[in-house]
Amino acid sequence: MSLLTWIIIFSLIGGILSVVAAGLFLLLPQARRLALLPHMVSFAIGALLGAAFLGLLPHALNSPVGVDAHGIMQTTLIGILTFFVLEKLVLWRHCHAVECEVHGSDENQHEHEQKKAPAGTLVLFGDAMHNFVDGILIAAAFMTDIHLGIVTALAVAAHEIPQEVGDFAILLDSGFSRRKAFLFNILASLTTVIGALLAYYSLQLVEAYIPYVLAIAASSFIYVAVADLIPGLHKRTEAKEGIRQILLISSGVILIYLAHSQLH
Repeated sequence: MSLLTWIIIFSLIGGILSVVAAGLFLLLPQARRLALLPHMVSFAIGALLGAAFLGLLPHALNSPVGVDAHGIMQTTLIGILTFFVLEKLVLWRHCHAVECEVHGSDENQHEHEQKKAPAGTLVLFGDAMHNFVDGILIAAAFMTDIHLGIVTALAVAAHEIPQEVGDFAILLDSGFSRRKAFLFNILASLTTVIGALLAYYSLQLVEAYIPYVLAIAASSFIYVAVADLIPGLHKRTEAKEGIRQILLISSGVILIYLAHSQLH
């Protein structure tokens, strides 16, 4: 199978599959969704951090083209700060499980969702941009190493599912029907493939920059995990819940570690 085929397949996995999974998830009874969603977020945190620190950054630092370690670390830091600014500008939107699905009462939930996205179209725009960048990162990882590409795509899918659930909730609250919300989310997810194809044909011309793209990928994973997902977990202070979160985060890290080591 050609490298381009690998990239297209796993870009679809990172984009469309997560939308389909989120759509199916919404068919579950609300009580069941609320019980499962926090666990999905915990697992996604581990997958994202594992992919960043066990896959992306080591490959960026050990690139055969030769890179400056300080430059890679500086790129990662700049990436984290950039994503913070973009999210502040509502150009990069991560709306996740615990915070978007419920927040105490229906009234609080509605108020919170309105703060996260004033309109369904804004949600779709932010999601399309997010998926486009994910496609670029997946392609860059595959162009470095096929195994790294698979691990990166799995991490993208792991955090996309709870995000897409949040997107669905906001679109439905904005007046979209379930069918229309699903269709528009599918269309937004296709930008993952567009970003991957653009990266495949352009990054070949600038191979020396691929390690820095990997560093940006790592910074995006770290930012999503630390800034968007972990704060929601701290709202659940029960000891039993804390142990469950630690176990699920560890499971996400272990999965990425095993996937990366076994694929090699």
